[in-house]
Amino acid sequence: MTKRKDGLAQYENVGDDYLHRRKLKKSAGWILLWSMGVGAVISGNYFGWNMGLKHAGFWGMAAATILMAVMYVCMVFSIAELSAALPHAGGFYSFVRNALGPTAGFICGMTDTIEYILSPAVIVIGIGGYLNTLIYGNAPAPHWTSFLWWTLSYGIFVYINLRSVELTLKIGLVITGVAVSVLLLFFGATLFTGAFDTQLLFNIEPTAGHTANGLPFGSVGIFTALPFAIWFFLAIEQLPLAAEETHDVVRDMPKALIWSIMTLLVLSVLTLILNTGIGGGAATYAESKAPLADGVVAVLGTGLFGRLLITAALAGLIASFHAIIYAYGRVLFSLSRAGYFPRWISIVNQHHAPQTALIIGAVVGLGCAFVIDALGEENKVGAALLSMAVFGAVISYALVLISFIRLRLVRPEMERPYRSPLGIPGAVVGLLLAVVSMVACFGEPSYRSAVVGTAIFLFLGLAYYFLYSRSRLVAQAPEEEVALIALAEKELEHE
Repeated sequence: MTKRKDGLAQYENVGDDYLHRRKLKKSAGWILLWSMGVGAVISGNYFGWNMGLKHAGFWGMAAATILMAVMYVCMVFSIAELSAALPHAGGFYSFVRNALGPTAGFICGMTDTIEYILSPAVIVIGIGGYLNTLIYGNAPAPHWTSFLWWTLSYGIFVYINLRSVELTLKIGLVITGVAVSVLLLFFGATLFTGAFDTQLLFNIEPTAGHTANGLPFGSVGIFTALPFAIWFFLAIEQLPLAAEETHDVVRDMPKALIWSIMTLLVLSVLTLILNTGIGGGAATYAESKAPLADGVVAVLGTGLFGRLLITAALAGLIASFHAIIYAYGRVLFSLSRAGYFPRWISIVNQHHAPQTALIIGAVVGLGCAFVIDALGEENKVGAALLSMAVFGAVISYALVLISFIRLRLVRPEMERPYRSPLGIPGAVVGLLLAVVSMVACFGEPSYRSAVVGTAIFLFLGLAYYFLYSRSRLVAQAPEEEVALIALAEKELEHE
């Protein structure tokens, strides 16, 4: 039976048993949430960011990092307010759906799905390569070992997520603690051994008309480097997905978001400066596939302590892999519970974990890893998938900041237990920077394929939405129910 309509969307009523089979368990406090926020992002300090040096030089990459840091700070304060006001497992989808309607909410949910399913697929390839290097050194590893590492990685961390959110978060806290400790030990060794040299920051050969000590590629390099600077902060936005599993979401979620971004700001500055100013300097790390590992070798050599630190650095990749598996599980769960995706995906197991969502995401991610390998262009295809994650992310950033502004304007009466100190001006600044970074994805050729990939993915998703799911949405899903109540109240005001 159809309950009501909201634009093109039609809603069906469900019984109490429907939500009972899709109930999550409260297990998280702010420290566990902090570890999830930092853990999801921290691999960006281990690789990815350094490619910005190749396009902008040190000062250009520093400027790009500052701009993206401002964007993320503005966004974090905005979503801290929204997560306390709309504490649902849908996260960004929930915010956008409440402000802009079900179709916009679905588009945001799709971009989040792109980001959270593709990111682990690329990270797991890095984990496999890292393990092969540790075991076989410079000798070629048997081809089957990569498949083994990928399958084991997904199997182990999906299993942990299936057992319970409490176990997931506690293991995440340990892994994130190791990953942060590795960075701090590296920073300390860099400073106290005297390996750091400021001259190494500026050793990239400038193009015609520019100077090495300034911007070796000119000011346009700052623009091109923006997508790479995003890697210092990408995925912190997943924290609101844990809202329904947080003991005191009003108090803990804003606190965890703010402490997470502050931690990441400090780590990003130290990584950019200290990792670049050692060994072969900016010119070397601009081309490095493992800048942190290469940095450890430059500072500590290949002795026992250096090798131990490089081995422990694997925690950085694992922390992000583990945390983002949690994220894709909750995105698929919430969109399925609301009827946008097939409803059977959102059924939880005896541990209140969305088992089907977690397994489906792993199968798709593992399939992406196999496709990358089959094409024989690991770096090229991997870069394209990571580019899709970045491009999908900045689309969702723009949508959620627009939603923050709209909800402030049209629903000022909405209860907001936490209010962003930056308010609408902060959201406007974040929105402008999100749009600029979206355009910047077109500036780097390796990112352009992301536009096509994202467009295809969104087209297929929207086709399913318009042809099927929009007429079968669930009225009692928390994200939908609160939006429908607000819509009914508004209609009464106009009568």
